Amino acid sequence: MTDLEGLTFGARVKELRQRRGMSQKELAAEVGRSESWVSQVERDVQPVERLSVIQALANALGVSVQVLRPEASSSAPGSQQTVEKNDLDGLRMALTGHPALPVLIEAEEPAQVIDVDALSHGVDRAWALAHASRFAELTETLKELLPRLEVAGRQALEEQRTRVHRLRARTYQAMAAAFAQQGEADAAWVAADRALAAAEQSGNSLEVIAGHFRMAHAFVGLRRYEQAERVAQTAITALRPRIVREDCRPEELSLFGAMHLVLAVIAAREGARATARARIDEARKIADRLGQDRNDFNTEFGPTNVRIHAVSVAVDLGDAGEALELTEEVDPSGLSSERQARFLLDVARAHTQRQHIGEAVATLTRAEELAPEMVHGHPQSRKTIRDLIQLSGRRVPAELTMLARRADVAP
Repeated sequence: MTDLEGLTFGARVKELRQRRGMSQKELAAEVGRSESWVSQVERDVQPVERLSVIQALANALGVSVQVLRPEASSSAPGSQQTVEKNDLDGLRMALTGHPALPVLIEAEEPAQVIDVDALSHGVDRAWALAHASRFAELTETLKELLPRLEVAGRQALEEQRTRVHRLRARTYQAMAAAFAQQGEADAAWVAADRALAAAEQSGNSLEVIAGHFRMAHAFVGLRRYEQAERVAQTAITALRPRIVREDCRPEELSLFGAMHLVLAVIAAREGARATARARIDEARKIADRLGQDRNDFNTEFGPTNVRIHAVSVAVDLGDAGEALELTEEVDPSGLSSERQARFLLDVARAHTQRQHIGEAVATLTRAEELAPEMVHGHPQSRKTIRDLIQLSGRRVPAELTMLARRADVAP
């Protein structure tokens, strides 16, 4: 396999697949992913970092992990523990297929009283874990909760079903958020789509808008910016008649503002500097009108989140100096650990752009203390660690080496 030397990971996957006479669709079926995911991997658009996924690809291609990724080492001390802790594959499997298929096939049973309060507590816990980026616990929680919710949606008394459907929508939104946090954009798309269907069944129009918010983030993760913009803009258009009214509810303002933040991110990713800043300004006006940090529909929208997004947008635009100046206006301590860690990740990215290696490593370490699974698994975090190693040359700081080991990031 020496002729694979010098090829990127994606190019290796493509070469080995073609040698075996497999189509992208066939390889996708072998590893339990979508054909588009395989296409993105082969174009080096979709990073593949988790050892379990690399192993699945290697098995399907009939080679060892070392052939596919020479620097990978499944025997490195602690590496398997890190991989398993950050793995969302169990949650992906829970999303696969129909969670309540036996109920649909069996003879119809009479409606029954469902303990909706117990289900609601489960959904609240799922969101708490998602906001804390505790993905291993979230996976175990949802693997047990999701089938119960789907069965309840079909067996509950008629007067209970509206509430159950809303809980289903919130659950799929939590799944979409978790997948988006870890760069699993294709799974986030599926979860967001199911959230939209459940929200419509609940009859709650704002829950449908919240589903659009998750869908837009999934499209951003897939780099389908035109689709992401259309989803966000559709929601904004639908909400605008409510926003101009004096009796507009805070929940409506939160969703309206959150959609503008999505549009700001899209514009920044596309390099549209003026548009990105205009979107941030619009979101800031909405946040000022709201007057406080809130967590309506788990968006965490408010003045602080707008400031955090202003930093992120500046980093995406390559304006590291501006981003670092903006951090002086941000106190994220009142937000979730995930939001705080993401803010610190953006600060670390800004320091990396300025080649402030020590500051970047220290900031990443602080983020790791808040949300270790997010820092170890998020594609942007892993890229930042690799960039810092490259910038360090032959004198990689010990703290960075240890961080890379904990995140299972090869130089």
